[in-house]
Amino acid sequence: MRYPLRISALVFLFTVLLFAVLIAAIGCGGAQSSSPSTAQQKAPTISFAAQPGTVASGASTVLSWKTSNANSVSISGVGTVPASGSLSVTPAVTTTYTATATGPGGKTASTTVVTVTGSNQNPPPTVSFNAQPSSIVAGASSVLSWTTSNATSVSIAGVGSFVANGSATVTPSTTTTYTATAQGAGGTANASTSVTVTPAGVPAFGHVVLLMEENHSYSSVIGGSASSMPYLNSLAAQYGLATHYFANTHPSLGNYFELTTGQIITNDDSFSGTVNADNIVRHLLTAGKSWKSYAEGLPGVGYTGGDVYPYAKHHNPFTYFTDVVNSQNQLNNLVPFSEFAADLKNDQLPQYSFIIPNMQDDGHDGSLGQADNWLKANIAPLIASATFQKNGLLIIVFDESYDNDTQYGGGQVAALVISPLAKKGYQSKTLYQHQNVCRLLMQGLGLNSFPGSCQNAAQMGEFF
Repeated sequence: MRYPLRISALVFLFTVLLFAVLIAAIGCGGAQSSSPSTAQQKAPTISFAAQPGTVASGASTVLSWKTSNANSVSISGVGTVPASGSLSVTPAVTTTYTATATGPGGKTASTTVVTVTGSNQNPPPTVSFNAQPSSIVAGASSVLSWTTSNATSVSIAGVGSFVANGSATVTPSTTTTYTATAQGAGGTANASTSVTVTPAGVPAFGHVVLLMEENHSYSSVIGGSASSMPYLNSLAAQYGLATHYFANTHPSLGNYFELTTGQIITNDDSFSGTVNADNIVRHLLTAGKSWKSYAEGLPGVGYTGGDVYPYAKHHNPFTYFTDVVNSQNQLNNLVPFSEFAADLKNDQLPQYSFIIPNMQDDGHDGSLGQADNWLKANIAPLIASATFQKNGLLIIVFDESYDNDTQYGGGQVAALVISPLAKKGYQSKTLYQHQNVCRLLMQGLGLNSFPGSCQNAAQMGEFF
């Protein structure tokens, strides 16, 4: 059946319109993007606080924070931290902390202030404190002086309260440590100084030296017939001489121990053990005093082995003491005599020195003339030094007399007391032995406790 031309045209037009409508519908109702824009993400939130919000200078506070929609937090002056947490801070001055939370939705910041009191406004005080002189004889006085900053007053325990800068005179009966406390708006500060007190009759010495000679009687080295030691005799005439001094035993080692432990310990010069008895090193260290043993020919610093001729171990008592051999610090005080001149020149002498010439230079194997020349070459510079002339003390003593001289154990020997503080040309007739010299040397450094028989030995104050 054939349709009229007009109907066919209408059908075609309808079809085209329907197609267009379908295309439009598809365009309007088609698929959309599955990724939301940044603008659709939630911005992070943060709560941030310090507890406590006010602290004293030097104290701490805790910063705490909580967030949502955040991956991390950055705190000014601190750094990056987890999204939630806490930490302790100690600001020096009043500080504003800013915490910035960061997440997909952006950044959000929050601040908190920590107020610090007493920081800039009230700095802590400082104090400098000293005693002059720091060593005195019993009955004498010392002046305590102090200077401060940021302080309004100073108190000294056992003395009193004073202005911020000043001085006070004290007369302690025993060695005393004074503590000054400076007080100010910013707090307190302490400083200490000590005054060493030596008993009346024995001066306070800055350095004491004991020098050992060997195996000769008093009459063989002192007097007109002893012309082989002119230098030693010149010292005896100029300074102090003990004319009734006796060694304690025979042979050598027991005398060296008596001088340093107040006990003979052993008379075996071949002794190779260690000695744990109370000794001078123990007391010197307790009192904060420095010491060295200067031994001529010692193979090296800290050497505690046997004889290396002409060095003799049994003339060096410090090599036996457990206080020394069990301590690397104390072993460093066993040194060759070659170091003595440098220590003297550089003003580095310890407060207590023990000098041991070798067996050729101490009168043991060499001649007395050789020993005398050694003294003049090595000891005259010590006596002439400014260090010694200020307040030094040197004792030169022979360890023992001849073997057949057994008076008081070790026979009569020469002992010289040399010091700018000693009486000139003085001769004592008092009976003295090695324990008396042990006490004198320690007492001269301000010690008031002594090992063994040195504790009860008579003082040698008559020489001063």
